[in-house]
Amino acid sequence: MEYRQISEDYSVSGQIQPEDVATIKEAGFKSVICNRPDDEQPGQPSADTLKATVEAAGLAFRYIPVISGQMTAENVEDQAEALDELQGPVFAYCRSGARCTNLFLAIQQSKG
Repeated sequence: MEYRQISEDYSVSGQIQPEDVATIKEAGFKSVICNRPDDEQPGQPSADTLKATVEAAGLAFRYIPVISGQMTAENVEDQAEALDELQGPVFAYCRSGARCTNLFLAIQQSKG
């Protein structure tokens, strides 16, 4: 599993699997955000499956699904709120990491 650090407290990756959660915790992350809608691709683990694994590992989990290519202002607000509330560093994932990155950039732009 590879991930990209976007800021001091925010990193992104493509789809994770339940067995990746231990690595995420070992890397020092405190919270996980899923930006990928369920059933986007056959065989992807559901947000509920990953939520159970993440919370069992003692980390916080937030589900903020973003449809590929259709990011909304509400998505940006929900992500910003999650980043304010969740303990960092935060690990966010979607299919490739692009939606997670675009959300973060949109939050930074909205802060002016």
